[in-house]
Amino acid sequence: MLPSRGQLQLLIAAVAALLFLPGLGAVHLFDWDEINFAEIAREMLATGDWSRPQIDYRPFHEKPPLFIWLQALSMKAFGVGEFAARLPNAINGLMTLLVLYRIGDQLRGRVFGMVWVLAYIGSILPHLYFRSGIIDPWFNLFIFLGLHALITLVQRDPKRHPDAVNGRRDTHAWLAGLFLGLAVLTKGPVGVLIPGLVLGVYWAMARFRTILRWRRIAIIAGATLLTIATWGVYDLVCNGPEFMVAFFWRQVAMLTTEDAGHGGFFGYHFVVLLLGCFPASVFALQELLRPTREEERDLRDHRRWMVILLWVVLILFSIVKTKIIHYSSLAYFPLTYLAALQLERIWKQREAFGWSRFLLGGLGSLIAGIFIVVPFLGMRIERLKPLFAQDPFAQANLDAAVHWTGLEALAGLLLLGALLTGHWLHGRARYREALMVVFGGGALFVTTSLFFFINRIEGYSQRAAIDFFAGRKGERCYVITKNYKSYAHLFYTRKPPVTDPRAHDEEWLLYGDIDRPVYVVCKVTAAEEVAAVRTLLEVGRQNGFVFFRREP
Repeated sequence: MLPSRGQLQLLIAAVAALLFLPGLGAVHLFDWDEINFAEIAREMLATGDWSRPQIDYRPFHEKPPLFIWLQALSMKAFGVGEFAARLPNAINGLMTLLVLYRIGDQLRGRVFGMVWVLAYIGSILPHLYFRSGIIDPWFNLFIFLGLHALITLVQRDPKRHPDAVNGRRDTHAWLAGLFLGLAVLTKGPVGVLIPGLVLGVYWAMARFRTILRWRRIAIIAGATLLTIATWGVYDLVCNGPEFMVAFFWRQVAMLTTEDAGHGGFFGYHFVVLLLGCFPASVFALQELLRPTREEERDLRDHRRWMVILLWVVLILFSIVKTKIIHYSSLAYFPLTYLAALQLERIWKQREAFGWSRFLLGGLGSLIAGIFIVVPFLGMRIERLKPLFAQDPFAQANLDAAVHWTGLEALAGLLLLGALLTGHWLHGRARYREALMVVFGGGALFVTTSLFFFINRIEGYSQRAAIDFFAGRKGERCYVITKNYKSYAHLFYTRKPPVTDPRAHDEEWLLYGDIDRPVYVVCKVTAAEEVAAVRTLLEVGRQNGFVFFRREP
């Protein structure tokens, strides 16, 4: 017998807190995105100017400020650091799981709400993102809530009570506008573009019959604009149109051009979702290929909405030139929904998994095998260097003093053990227990992998530079990077507000009449070029990074 709705929600909140909060500040923030947003929040506190984002104390035109405000509030409460930068997403994780349970419960009952949460928390990337400091978890949640309110409006059933999930009230139009406006304030116009595309595809599939009255469309548009205006009008009045114009063209550039280092093939996001959302992706694929039969029209209709959302996200970001792993993260909602349809069938009808059982074992064994093998490769890192003969920076990264013991393989063994135990339980027709073990093991696998791997990955990739920057904290100096992009020197030196505009002039810092030491950091691939600057003296190099100093 299932616990009550209240007990289930308390259990979800407790499990989320246990999984997402511990260790949030145990490793440095990662360049670019995590440090980028955290630095903007830190500069809000340093300057007291919360009106618009700044980076290096200059206007930042790529993102609106809502998520930055959340981070700044967290830093104000808990101090500037990794824990405070990541805490908003841990809170978002708790809220997201409760939202999934409540919507699932309203749609199909407690079992569906429970297995939807299980599919989300037990899959790799959906779980991992709640322990990060990136912007997307809040952006995705606002879009999903706005789209859910739109779906509620479209699914008009006069026989239902006005308070039901698809009640016919204008409240849902106001909520849709509110959430979509918050999405725009979090990351930009894609927050309305995606729901608009989803609505347009659904409308086309409905043969262009009326699905929303003009009055409700006006309410949604008005509420969206009002929400955006809470900040947009203030910024426009105080700072002029600079941000809005630069922000618009930045969005166009990101959609139509490829950012350096962020290209990829057309099917990039298909692979990301298949591997990154394991094991939910396996059951979602099964649901797409062999749909669960629904007797109720509204349930069939809701499934259609989720399928449309999944394909809109996949196709849109496959077309977009810039390929970044979290661009398709909104697809975690419909993907886990489709997986939950299969999990509900297995749970309620006590049916076998079907062919997904074998794909689950094959794909899961591959992922587990990688995590088992990597620690032993790390213990023999010299053997990997020839593979990076064409990349001196990567070769130098491998010189980092990262200690592997072999115990790190426990993460992969845990996943493999969960898969084997699930297989064994399935063979004895204990299908419910098999689901719990596979997805529970997935959640523990993510947590264990972070514990064993994330510090070591950071040790190879950036720690030498971060430690150098942190060592300059409190020193009266200038610190810049040359020939590579980074925000780490700003955040980890805790750079104070700029009072001399020449501090942004690289030419002055390298050749001018400076008033304090200048530190220049580059990658080993650019060391010869930077060393040719006659005013600089090399003071050290470590793991692919080279450090220079110029005296006043």
